[in-house]
Amino acid sequence: MKRIIFLSALSIVLFGSACKKTVTEEDLPPATQTGANTFGAKVNGQPWIPQGFGGIGASNLLEARFVGNDLIINARNFASSPNETEFEIRVIGATTTGTYTLNTNVSHPSFAGSYAYYVKRNISPLNEWLTSTAYTGVVTLTRVDASARIVSGTFSFNALNIYNTPEPLSATEGRFDIKY
Repeated sequence: MKRIIFLSALSIVLFGSACKKTVTEEDLPPATQTGANTFGAKVNGQPWIPQGFGGIGASNLLEARFVGNDLIINARNFASSPNETEFEIRVIGATTTGTYTLNTNVSHPSFAGSYAYYVKRNISPLNEWLTSTAYTGVVTLTRVDASARIVSGTFSFNALNIYNTPEPLSATEGRFDIKY
């Protein structure tokens, strides 16, 4: 009986932490350069931030890493259960501040070019959007600090659904400030 009560309480805590919070304009983080570990954008005009509970250690809501000179940012939203959404932005040669274009025809994942990728999935992908030469974007790095391990900037892009109906997606007013 104690085990059933414990498991019930644990389920309530886990599912309660994954409850969806309605994201408003005020929830979008400011564009900072302090390593605040923030990320936000408007996806087709609707505010989007990382939120929810990943459930496993490898499912951080927000992470940035450098692979050589290439910056990879992942931001995840697990709060729309059973669906989840995720951004992946890859910038080739991101060694200094400046503006980088997302305008290469690549598949996801790719080491060949800079791109932005957005996915909606329920275990497996339902829809995937990817930038290309026709659907482009930009990332402006405002801080790349290897000693403090902080990367900050802004982004916007248009992408086309590559998985199902070829509908476009627009990410605007994007900003990030992440310790890596």
